[in-house]
Amino acid sequence: MNIFETLESEVRSYCRGWPTTFDKATGSLLYDETGKEYLDFFAGAGSLNYGHNNPLLKRAVIDYMLADGITHSLDMHTAAKRDLLESFADIVLKPRDLDYKVMFPGPAGANAVEAALKLARKVTGRESIINFTNAFHGMTLGALSVTGNSMKRSGAGIPLVHATPMPYDNYFDGQTPDFLFFERLLADSGSGLNEPAAVIVETVQGEGGINAARAEWLRGLADLCHRNGILLIVDDVQMGCGRTGPFFSFEIAGIKPDIVCLSKSIGGYGLPLALTLLKPELDVWEPGEHNGTFRGINPAFVAATEALKVYWQDDKLEKSTLAKGEQVGRALTGLVESYSDVPMRAKGRGLARGLQFEDAELADQVCKNAFEAGLLMETSGPDGEVVKLMPPLTISDDELEVGLSILAASVKGVVA
Repeated sequence: MNIFETLESEVRSYCRGWPTTFDKATGSLLYDETGKEYLDFFAGAGSLNYGHNNPLLKRAVIDYMLADGITHSLDMHTAAKRDLLESFADIVLKPRDLDYKVMFPGPAGANAVEAALKLARKVTGRESIINFTNAFHGMTLGALSVTGNSMKRSGAGIPLVHATPMPYDNYFDGQTPDFLFFERLLADSGSGLNEPAAVIVETVQGEGGINAARAEWLRGLADLCHRNGILLIVDDVQMGCGRTGPFFSFEIAGIKPDIVCLSKSIGGYGLPLALTLLKPELDVWEPGEHNGTFRGINPAFVAATEALKVYWQDDKLEKSTLAKGEQVGRALTGLVESYSDVPMRAKGRGLARGLQFEDAELADQVCKNAFEAGLLMETSGPDGEVVKLMPPLTISDDELEVGLSILAASVKGVVA
């Protein structure tokens, strides 16, 4: 047995599906200790939208550290934080006519979600949160309470309360009008539904199975919240920073959420960083009322700032992501059509794509075949029935074609 098996907790998971020891990475490629090359269609679960060891971002971080720039600063003022805030305002918020205050809640997406839930309850004086079927928002108790997956919820060890799930878009396969159940419960004084403080939603459910909400459904949800005095929280932790094309995944619907959660690729280089964006009138925090030791990791500020300057001052990355996403979508649709006797469905938006199987074991075997052939993919969905494709946004056309070829061969090896 190796040191991982003897010393590391049984909770480890990704290493079980990819049983090798990785050593180096660059761009869209990882290498294990034997030198074997793997094409990455996982991208750090969406933390590496700009690839591994992106040379432009790496140079900025190295220069900062060599100049003895501050690493850890809690929420003190630093030059690196100022640069990030100014760049975020000028490059992201102002061009989209978005007016948000920026909160640094801690280094992970779950921190951003916890802050959003706490703030919504503080602002409204209500306890209840509405979440959606198959949602995933993190592994801490508040985030778990609004998460759908029963296996992850069971790890809490206590009842997860003050949250009520509602059907996500197309949960009933179009057989029920949007928000029929939700609207009826809100209007009925006998429904037993506590008045909600907020609704939290992912525009594309990544861990839930690459379920993409329609723009009209998102607009309907935003309107419902507005009419009923409910705050709208968009969890853009995995789907933000260009994963679906635009910087924010909700831009497709033309909505302006009350609170937005960002993490993963906002750190640019894969460094831990999370932001909770909130409309100015919601900024009712007392100083120190929500804090965290590692909410001021300045190298992440530097990488985040450089990523904004390099990739988001024009629409080149957005257009490239949309084009590559369509290429992946066509490839997945082709597989569905080629093996029409096997129940499969292509799903997703931008470069968040999935191939759903009726039999979850087939999805798992496709990912195993792909790993052996040098392609990293994971499964998602409540039963792991969806093969999930999330390559770096900076992947080259040739690399994307290679990955899709391996995927096709992996599927053929399972269903043909």
